[in-house]
Amino acid sequence: MISWEDFEKIDIRTGTIIAAKDFEKARKNSYQLSIDFGKLGIKKSSAQITHHYTIDDLIGKQIIAVVNFPPKQIANFMSECLVLGIYDENNTVILLQPQQTVANGLKIG
Repeated sequence: MISWEDFEKIDIRTGTIIAAKDFEKARKNSYQLSIDFGKLGIKKSSAQITHHYTIDDLIGKQIIAVVNFPPKQIANFMSECLVLGIYDENNTVILLQPQQTVANGLKIG
């Protein structure tokens, strides 16, 4: 169990994917994403979402991500946020998304 105070430490925000490309040096099939979080700026993320999404599918898609983890080196890439998703029955990721279009950078709570 975590406390309410623990949950409040997690900064989860809305963002829009503005660029995506294959992450060739990743051990598992992944994309490198650039995500616009409004006033928080643009952050990069590595995401293992190639099973359900093509690069063209991702551009302009709103997502939900944790934005206050420290940057993490993945191969030759620095990931600055964690895009959230649901593992389906095949253990592949389906992105969490707002049900309606919202402003980038809105806080989830």
